[in-house]
Amino acid sequence: MKATQGDRIIVHGRTVGASDRHGEILEVRGADGAPPYFVRFDDGHESVLFPGGDFQVERRPES
Repeated sequence: MKATQGDRIIVHGRTVGASDRHGEILEVRGADGAPPYFVRFDDGHESVLFPGGDFQVERRPES
């Protein structure tokens, strides 16, 4: 998966009843859009993330 700064990331809950986590990619630290990503989640938490198979990236709209 490739991402760019400003894209949205959704990490799906892994257990029954777990909520999805939504955030904005602030920085792409891998080569050519690859992980790891520095993400600020909607709850304000910031983290370096190596996403697994339980995520998706929503491209930011082009201006």
